[in-house]
Parts: sequence; structure tokens; C-alpha cells
Amino acid sequence: GVHTSGTLAHPGDVVIVSGDVGRHGCTILLARNQFGIDADVTSDCAPLWETVEAMLGQTKDIHVIRDATRGGVGTVLYEIASQSHVGIHLDSQSVPVHPSVRGVCGMLGLEPLYLACEGCLVIVAPECEAPAILDVLHRQPYSQDAAVIGQVTAEQPGRVILRTEIGAETMLPPPGGELLPRIC
Repeated sequence: GVHTSGTLAHPGDVVIVSGDVGRHGCTILLARNQFGIDADVTSDCAPLWETVEAMLGQTKDIHVIRDATRGGVGTVLYEIASQSHVGIHLDSQSVPVHPSVRGVCGMLGLEPLYLACEGCLVIVAPECEAPAILDVLHRQPYSQDAAVIGQVTAEQPGRVILRTEIGAETMLPPPGGELLPRIC
């Protein structure tokens, strides 16, 4: 069997997302029509089991698999950092975000990493497994935008550090209250 848990991330592991982030939460925000923004954004709602099965068919050496529905990728990464007593360093330019989602988030001052995803997994695995995992993900119907977005470190345990487009490092603000009330 395979044992994955938020407590099993190790320094040197990489962080992979199975697709672009924040699309579901952005879709819900726009559907509520409070902001008068018209953007072409659709939910990333997708079944995830076949994606997980395909990854585990490739390698059993995966430490963490999490669905990023509640609180988005940012919240999941803070949970993993806390549970495993590790730091997580992200490269903001590697995080896949649909251009429309990026635009809406820019207008509203939102962080896409904290918007819900309905079809996106966060995967933490040894760096040597990343190419094979990405190869499998890129061949699945709902994970063609999969990408390595960061690395697990021993430094700054419990924190998620974001390297910006200009190379500066900043702490991703810890998750606050719910951005969106639960709707389902």
C-alpha cells in the first residue's frame, strides 16, 4: 500500500500542483455578480481518482496527496508545512494561473493560491520522482497544466515563502478567514 499524509513532507521534496489554481473560487465569485466583472472563467471541477490512480501506477514514492478544494492551494501548503514541521518555498512564476483568473484576482486584490480548486491536487514527492509524475499527469485529461511550483525545506518550518517575479522572497500570508462561504 501507499501511505500519504500531511506529516510526511521531507526537505528536498518538490511541490506539484495537478493544474491551474483558483479557477473554481474565481468562478463562484463571478457568478455571484457582486463585482460587475465579466470574465471568461469556468470551474476546474473534475474527478480526481483516475489522476491519483495513474500517478500511483507510475510510482508509490509520493509523500503527500491533497485536494485543494477548501481554502485553496495556499491553505493546503500551510497545513502540510505545519504538520510536517518543514518550510515550503514557492516560485510564483511556476504557479499555473489561468490568465482570466489572474486578471480578476489583480482587480480584486486576491491571491489565487487562496481560491478554491475543485479539480486540483497538491502532491509532495521526492524531487527524483517529479519528471515521471509530471509525465503521467500531463497525459491525464484533467491535469495537463500540472507543474512543480516549489520545494520543501528544513528552513522556516511552518511557513510558506513565495519568490516573486522580481526574485524577492516574501512570506505568503497565513490563511485568514474563509474568502467564500461554503456553497456545497
